[in-house]
Amino acid sequence: MRLEKAVYIFAARKSWELSDGMKKPEKERTQEERRVSEEKLSLMQRCKRKACNVFCRQMPDRLYLEWMYEIRMGEKLHLEHPETFNEKLNWLKLYDRRDEYTNMADKYEVRQYIADKIGEEYLIPLLGVWKSPEDIDPAQLPDQFVLKCTHDSASVVICRDKESFEWETAKKKLLKSLAVNYFYPSREWPYKNIVPRVIAEQYMVDESGTELKDYKIYNFGGKPELIQVDFGRFVHHERNLYDLNWNYIDEQIEYPKNPAVTIARPEHLDLMLELAKKLSEGIPSVRTDFYSINGKVYFGEITFYQEAGFAHFSSDRYDRYLGSLIQLPEKEQ
Repeated sequence: MRLEKAVYIFAARKSWELSDGMKKPEKERTQEERRVSEEKLSLMQRCKRKACNVFCRQMPDRLYLEWMYEIRMGEKLHLEHPETFNEKLNWLKLYDRRDEYTNMADKYEVRQYIADKIGEEYLIPLLGVWKSPEDIDPAQLPDQFVLKCTHDSASVVICRDKESFEWETAKKKLLKSLAVNYFYPSREWPYKNIVPRVIAEQYMVDESGTELKDYKIYNFGGKPELIQVDFGRFVHHERNLYDLNWNYIDEQIEYPKNPAVTIARPEHLDLMLELAKKLSEGIPSVRTDFYSINGKVYFGEITFYQEAGFAHFSSDRYDRYLGSLIQLPEKEQ
């Protein structure tokens, strides 16, 4: 206990400053260079990473984010005068903590928000909601369905054939996810107070017949600006970016781009953009995701912090450009 208290006091008092010799030169770095920088941590950075892992819940949020940013991005997090997209997302995590964000991030509660804001016809049919996967009666579910936790973004379990579906493996994955408060690893405020549950939704695929592409729209103060399309997630995850007129943007955020892959403009793009405006009104930065299935638009999810505020860009220029679109509100005390 004394050691824990001593390390915590050290962490709380430690002045976070990079020496001149550690500062990165003012030049654009590729995504690979950024990833390599994570693998080449200094002794001090390794100590900070250890402290963040051991005292994740005890550390003050700001100090935790400053240290994690240095570890994951290889540079200092500027919170007094943030400029980049990543810096401003981390600022928002600390100082824009509205209660309504909780329900918007909750995959069950958000359904009511969507119904009230744009209409329930945009919701994927719900098959059930449970406190635990142990409460699910497989006999009450169709042959195909999707299970997911309400409080995170990595617990999706897809059943394409109930007869061969591995229930015990699915239960273990969901139970493990239910035990984690998704707020702490990256301090994403909306997740902190979500009541963890499991929901089942109707299984759906797009025109590919194998996956469900979603159109992720970046919005700033209620204004759509950028559309992200992820594909090949179960084989080789790639990601292309487009402007509002569906022109390809030669930039990269976290996953490899592939200009050789032609993704057709979605049939109802204008409707998606209109819905995105309504859902993002009054929010400094938020991503709204939609699906286009058999000529119909469905809501996917709302995400407040792209890559948790640790996105690796192909260029610092684009990181700064998206950052310039975020108008920060008054800091909450």
